[in-house]
Amino acid sequence: MDKIQSMQVFVRVAELNNFTRAAESLGLPKGSVSRLVQQLETRMATRLLHRSTRRVQLTQDGQVFYERCKELLANMDELESMFQSNPAMISGRLRVDMPLTMATHLVLPRLTEFLNRYPALEIELSSTDHRVDVVREGFDCVIRVGHLKDSGLIARPLGHLSVLNCASPGYLERYGTPDHPDQLSQHAMVNYDHALGNRSNDFLYLDGKELKTVKSGGSITVNSTETYAVACVAGLGIIQVPILGIGTYLTSGQLVSILPKFRAPPMPVSLVYPHRRHVSRRVKIFMDWLSDIMQGFVV
Repeated sequence: MDKIQSMQVFVRVAELNNFTRAAESLGLPKGSVSRLVQQLETRMATRLLHRSTRRVQLTQDGQVFYERCKELLANMDELESMFQSNPAMISGRLRVDMPLTMATHLVLPRLTEFLNRYPALEIELSSTDHRVDVVREGFDCVIRVGHLKDSGLIARPLGHLSVLNCASPGYLERYGTPDHPDQLSQHAMVNYDHALGNRSNDFLYLDGKELKTVKSGGSITVNSTETYAVACVAGLGIIQVPILGIGTYLTSGQLVSILPKFRAPPMPVSLVYPHRRHVSRRVKIFMDWLSDIMQGFVV
């Protein structure tokens, strides 16, 4: 049991890059966490972590050991839950990441129903618009919107999000409502770039099966999906955005859908998770639930 606890503690320290935060999350004294990791390093006869006053980082051996620990612990979870028919008995921690808009407008409003069914589960929800390192940061699964690069991870397609062209009534009153993309040179686009280094102000649309691009004006770039919509509501320009996350703005009349015949291609949505021989039952259950609640928003 001490070996298992040592591995669990080591994985937690590696994910949080900090002994104090790992101890707090596990409900253990910091000294106990440090001692268990030191014992593990002694047993493995190698240094697993680089320590500094502010954070800890995995060594090369530590990275290999971390990935094997995650797999072994996942296999143990799977074995323990194999014969559990009562949802209340399925326990453990889920570490997931998704775009902020998806967390705010889809997952969090419905998370209570999931936790009511599986009350012994704990969820750590990261919601950022930059792409996390799934393996190195210890995520069980992440939702990604857009085309995926070949990363060696497993991808489960969930469908495609339809993209709308939107503007605020105030913006349209000042600048008029365009009825063709050719008119957008006289309009402003709100530009989205998660790294804030690429200002393009491009308007993309499908003409039949051909993807076309039109340049427009615009003076603001944002790096958050939430501020992207808010900038549009404020009348700063036109946006191209999935309907998920702006439904309330459309219903309230704060945003208006425009250029319905000139939409950008639908955006693929995928569940991505590490390549492991066995995925724990709690991860499978959560991914199935995410897939179910997405169905009303994908085509």
